[in-house]
Amino acid sequence: MAILTSSASPTMPALYRPLKIGAVEIGFPVVQAALSGYSDWPMRLIARRHGASYSLCEVMLDQFLVELKERKRTQHFLFNSQEEQPVAGQLMGAEPEQFALGAKKLVEAGFAVIDINFGCPVKKVLGRCRGGYHLSQPSVALEIVRQTRDIVPPDIPVTIKMRRGMDDSAESRDRFYEILDGAFAMGVAAITVHGRTVVQRYNGPSRWAFLREVKQHVGPDRIILGSGDLFTAESCLKMMQETGIDGVTVARGCIGNPWIFEQCQAIFHRQPLPAAPSLHRQRDVILEHFQLAEQLYGRDRAGVPMRKFGIKYSALHPEGLLVRESFARVKNLSEWSAVLDRWYAEDKPGVFPSTAMYESECEC
Repeated sequence: MAILTSSASPTMPALYRPLKIGAVEIGFPVVQAALSGYSDWPMRLIARRHGASYSLCEVMLDQFLVELKERKRTQHFLFNSQEEQPVAGQLMGAEPEQFALGAKKLVEAGFAVIDINFGCPVKKVLGRCRGGYHLSQPSVALEIVRQTRDIVPPDIPVTIKMRRGMDDSAESRDRFYEILDGAFAMGVAAITVHGRTVVQRYNGPSRWAFLREVKQHVGPDRIILGSGDLFTAESCLKMMQETGIDGVTVARGCIGNPWIFEQCQAIFHRQPLPAAPSLHRQRDVILEHFQLAEQLYGRDRAGVPMRKFGIKYSALHPEGLLVRESFARVKNLSEWSAVLDRWYAEDKPGVFPSTAMYESECEC
């Protein structure tokens, strides 16, 4: 088991080493993953304000980025702000040339890191030879890495998100390591490994032992981040201690629960685990999240995309099922505020969400 320490306190050191990706100083090694349909600017900013040191935008398609025009209705896709930096842009595609051009658009938009998605297990993505499909074709995957690294300025790190292979066959394992080793040789700064295979999708446990094997394989000087089954602060610390990896990316576990990052900050600094946020703390953050969404999408368009967040936030309420039903119908700030007035008026203790809330497949 790796012993993780930091010089943060001379008397009681924190349980981590500060994370660095290329020349980008991250610091605290618990970060927010890219989440399809979720990790837009409001969510990333809320996570940052609650202790996430780094985040990734929701995955974007290279073809879409290459053809994207500067219009008010589409500006939210590439929007980022100084407060949330460093933030990474994640990219997915099939053709190396177009992939590189998409990466160039992310650089121009101001993202501090460019992340290549070789992990998405969604059926329609695989059918178009994108995401996790590339784990079956190392030559194409590495050509994507090469062309992306060539077009991205040297001072901007390129990283990769992978799963442990297409399946559990020996051939799949060999292809995984061919891509892993080849990508590092080409100058990739860090690789995130999800402990499930592509065909496994989100079924069954994430195999953390594989993460330990990968970290031992690459050695101490190459950065490996872990992903999979990180639903509590304790699980984040446990993954790092059991595997020796350099950091973890919290995915489904932080949707509607940005407090997981401040909880991680506490236990990684040897402090008691904070209580679940009270209803008034929840109310304030939920309202703040909606107001940020209005800034990004406009007052008339923010309500509908915010429903899914309200549903996730409801899992921390002691009457979660009833609150969930109320959030599922909101269309605007007035209706959103009415839900808060009804369910969050009294400052009762909150609850920690159950793992049942994490069944949605949004992590690519």
